[in-house]
Amino acid sequence: MTQYQVRAVRCDHRSSDKEVYQALKRATAPLERAWAKLEAAKTITIKFNQAWRPSELVFLEGQLQELVDYSVARALLRLLRERTTAEISCCEIATMAHRDPNLDTPQTITLMDLLDEFDVRFVDGNLPPHKVYQVPGGGHMFHQYLLPESVVDTDAFISVQKLKSHKFMGVTLALKNLFGLCPMEPHGRSRGYFHHLLRLPYVLVDLGRLIDPTLNIIDGLVGQSEREWGGDGRICDTLVAGDQVIATDACATHLMGLDPLGDWPNQPFVRDRNSIRLAHLVGFGSADLADPDAIDFQSEVEAPVGVFHTEETDPFELVAAWRKTTCEQALYYRDHASWFHERYAGQYILLQDNEVRWADEASNLSVSRRELAGTRTSSAMWFKYVDPDEAEGEHYEVYEQNLQALQEMGI
Repeated sequence: MTQYQVRAVRCDHRSSDKEVYQALKRATAPLERAWAKLEAAKTITIKFNQAWRPSELVFLEGQLQELVDYSVARALLRLLRERTTAEISCCEIATMAHRDPNLDTPQTITLMDLLDEFDVRFVDGNLPPHKVYQVPGGGHMFHQYLLPESVVDTDAFISVQKLKSHKFMGVTLALKNLFGLCPMEPHGRSRGYFHHLLRLPYVLVDLGRLIDPTLNIIDGLVGQSEREWGGDGRICDTLVAGDQVIATDACATHLMGLDPLGDWPNQPFVRDRNSIRLAHLVGFGSADLADPDAIDFQSEVEAPVGVFHTEETDPFELVAAWRKTTCEQALYYRDHASWFHERYAGQYILLQDNEVRWADEASNLSVSRRELAGTRTSSAMWFKYVDPDEAEGEHYEVYEQNLQALQEMGI
């Protein structure tokens, strides 16, 4: 039996709710293993790409450009209510509400009215209950992560994302969508701790293994190029559905006209490594569309469905210098851990050129690292929680491997 199944269907972005429902039904119907698990589930948790400031929603020809559109969310919820008897929850970390005291969480949940309409329980993932979960196999960046219980302790999980470029990750699809489930301060850590040079691609693989979505849906009725927020809209008339997160993202990346097995420093991965490739290399899913025994991919649309690329915010030479010095600082910390434990235990630090440039008991940075770096613009500031027990279990071999790769490139 073919290992993973992915389907892409054509659906005009001007379609009615009924037509979008029929298209999504057509895309998901062949995913028998996914539906078998969903139909047997007592609990289902969904993560939509949806949380944003209501005053800043962007539309392209009537469709939400940067977030999952109402019509796609409605179609999925209708399908779930028709085919399952599960209690359905939607978990979200409302980052905008967390940062803006003038906003409360419900205001930033774009699909809240639809959740109410379909009797879907909303879970604010920034609030307890949380639990520390061990990554199967020991993890690739960290051994463990704090996550909302409703995300991991559920019978089935669904990731629903927009078809978009990302200025750091190259693409943001069903796997990257999972990053929005990590609790922030005061229970968790700031986004910047994980959304850190070199770390994030490996963190995403860890989250994929932990959560392992049963069903993955990419809303490509319209998409966005350049970057994840404030980019250029693309009309793609496409919906993608798959039963494995990496295979689904690989097919969606291919439809964007990009190489799912590409890597830094090539487009669109101009800032960091390709998490889809990293997952493929460690055997979590597959990104090899040329192997029909790995992915059964059938599509009503041809690639590319739009022109996508990533905005280069910094020149290659500067990014390469940051990557090199990030590795060096991480390994310096590892080799001098006892010194840091004696002086900074229980604090977060930024380490630059073997010096602590900032320290605090909370992980929220009130100033950008570019400003803190001062005139040392090419020296990275490595972010670390100083824990004598090293409970998070950071894999320093990641830095060794990346440093070796840079050296082989002559950097």
